[in-house]
Order: sequence, then structure tokens, then C-alpha cells
Amino acid sequence: MWKRKKKSSPTSKKQTLEVRDLSIHDVRKAVHAFADHKPGDVPLSVLINQDLTLDYDLLAPYLDGLPEKNYYMSRETYELFEEDDLDLAQDLDLVQYAVDQYMKLTQELPIIDHDPYKRINYYKLEKHDLLQRRPNRDFYLTDEEFMITYKKPK
Repeated sequence: MWKRKKKSSPTSKKQTLEVRDLSIHDVRKAVHAFADHKPGDVPLSVLINQDLTLDYDLLAPYLDGLPEKNYYMSRETYELFEEDDLDLAQDLDLVQYAVDQYMKLTQELPIIDHDPYKRINYYKLEKHDLLQRRPNRDFYLTDEEFMITYKKPK
């Protein structure tokens, strides 16, 4: 006699969104819009899946479709990367986490002594067992709250 309404499954929303060629700029705008509208106690990291892909169900109200390409976001720095740069996002998370832990332990910066670019010293991180593997690229400490970057300062 009384019939329950079927709840729409999360996959049915995905099917209604059209797969489109969205640029990294479009996705970045959607992430910023999500950040502006989310409640203050909700961290931005809810957008990031375990494999560093974005949760497009949460971004759907801010995107006009699903991107054809995968985009990745660093959990530690919230930087957005294209598919080709997944290894860079993973390295960034690995080193940023190690830098944060090193600074908690030692209250020192893990940079190469007398380096004008503030290049991260992997040896210092490894000495404290904070780095599981050594990345094949250099990272540099920025002036912004001890965050790291892969871009060499000028």
C-alpha cells in the first residue's frame, strides 16, 4: 500500500553529469568555490581521496561536468596537479610531512646549511627516519609557514 521512495544512489548523480574536457583551471576554480562555501569546521582534505584523486561528487555543484582527465591534489599543500604529475604530488606529500615532523622533533629547519635557496636536506630527514624514500627532485622551503615547493626560487 505505502511504497518507499528509493534513495538515489551516489552513482546516479555521476551518470547525469556529462564528461567534458575541463582544464586544470576549471577544476581549480571549482575547488576554490567549494572551499568558500564549505562550513568552517570541514577541512578541504575531504575533497581528496586516498589515491590523491578528487572527489567529484563533492565538486559536482561547482563543475559543469566530470573532467575527462584525472586531477590530483596534495594532502599536505593542497596543490592541484594534472595526471602526468601524480608522482610529483606524492613526493610533495612525502617530503612536506617529513619536514613538519622534523621541525616538531628538532625545532630546526631541515635545509642544506648555507644554501641560499633553502633546499631541503634529505639526509637530515633520513637520519631521523622520517623519509621512507628519497625523491629524485629537489624541494625548497618557502617563506610561507614552512611549506615546501618544487619550484626553485629566483
